Amino acid sequence: MGVPTVLVADDDRSIRTVLTQALGRSGYQVRATASAAMLWRWVEEGEGDLVITDVVMPDDNGLDLLPRIRRVRPELRVIVMSAQSTLMTAVKAAQRGAFEYLPKPFDLTELLAVVARALAVSAPIAAPDAEPRDGEEKLPLIGRSQAMQEIYRTIARLTTTDLTVMVNGESGTGKELVARALHDYGRRRGGPFVAINMAAIPRELIESELFGHERGSFTGAHNRSQGRFEQAAAGTLFLDEIGDMPPEAQTRLLRVLQEGEFTSVGGRQPIRANVRIVAATHRDLRQAIRAGQFREDLFYRLNVVPIRLPPLRERAEDIAVLARHFLERAREQGLPAKTLDQGAVDALRRQRWPGNVRELENLMRRLAALTPQEVITADVITAELAEPAAEEGAGEAGSPRDLGQAVERHIRHMLSGSADGIPTRDIYDQVIAEVERPLIRMTLSATRGNQIKAAEMLGLNRNTLRKKIKDLDIPVVRGIG
Repeated sequence: MGVPTVLVADDDRSIRTVLTQALGRSGYQVRATASAAMLWRWVEEGEGDLVITDVVMPDDNGLDLLPRIRRVRPELRVIVMSAQSTLMTAVKAAQRGAFEYLPKPFDLTELLAVVARALAVSAPIAAPDAEPRDGEEKLPLIGRSQAMQEIYRTIARLTTTDLTVMVNGESGTGKELVARALHDYGRRRGGPFVAINMAAIPRELIESELFGHERGSFTGAHNRSQGRFEQAAAGTLFLDEIGDMPPEAQTRLLRVLQEGEFTSVGGRQPIRANVRIVAATHRDLRQAIRAGQFREDLFYRLNVVPIRLPPLRERAEDIAVLARHFLERAREQGLPAKTLDQGAVDALRRQRWPGNVRELENLMRRLAALTPQEVITADVITAELAEPAAEEGAGEAGSPRDLGQAVERHIRHMLSGSADGIPTRDIYDQVIAEVERPLIRMTLSATRGNQIKAAEMLGLNRNTLRKKIKDLDIPVVRGIG
């Protein structure tokens, strides 16, 4: 085999020069052009062993060339690069048959590694799937940070498969948006997308919710009911907060994933499980496994492709584009049009955002509705975000937006108040008791003193709850609240 030839197409002369030099030093022959038409001519004439093309060129779109290249030379690998670093660009590149998608700016070492892999592959790539039905105007995920680019590339690859996916991330990071993107742009987009929050379903009803039940299978089952597995047939089943699934339901789900079929509660006829599973959790499931709270074998069945969604504080460069996106969405929904000045953007970037993207979205909607001026300034942002801090120390009347931060402040106060900075004895028990006491007291109030319901809400055994009520000296009166 001779020296491989790489065809490079990019409107930017500096990028053509850099790629030509880097590929040349690595032993490849290079032909470079700024024209999509010239690239297409070379491909038609049988030249080149690999194509590296930008998306936007003066005379055509690199993505539009992909299907044509695959028709005339299905063995020719194509690497797509683009400054349009959105999820849709990555999805279209993958579904039109690109070997790899690289967002600009890219690392030359990474590009050379991709080139080597592409030239080492000999088998033709499978034909691309149909185009996603939604266009660029409705992007489900927003952000151009490096962390989000990796997620886009992963999602793009997964749209051509039915692999099970586990999405992990803090509350408010957009786990369901990832699940919907996998469905909307994947093979099963013609089927239903069904979501179920495992933490919101009473334990005794989880199996019925998932697998359905037959008439008369339990008290109150007056008719046959389809479960979520049946409702999601030929589509995607999103199991949110999978880490909160009780052990008995974990065992049943594992059996379904292993055997590919299930029976409804009270039923005898097996039903084929024709769904793609996307699970999500904010918990560390490996830690839950060590604590005996989650089945290790189920974890490995679900964790085929893990996706970690970064918290907003880890991608601060996305905050401005997200904030402006939410203001624009608010305007489309009838709220007054608002813009952010640079000071406001800087103020937003300085925040920790414990509620992540959801917290930022809520803030933008609030500002769109309540701020009188059209341009939002740093003073407006500072005043809005300072309000909860002003209520610190107000006891039960206060409303700290983040429990973790509130606990940190309390512990810091305890430590600083101790002689020589040395904490008092039993600080662990003190802190745990101070969290448990209001938690149990308020849960009992919400259930009007019903300890059975309170135990279910807390995820505790009833005897354990009784012991804690006694140890913490919590008054219980039926019918309170």
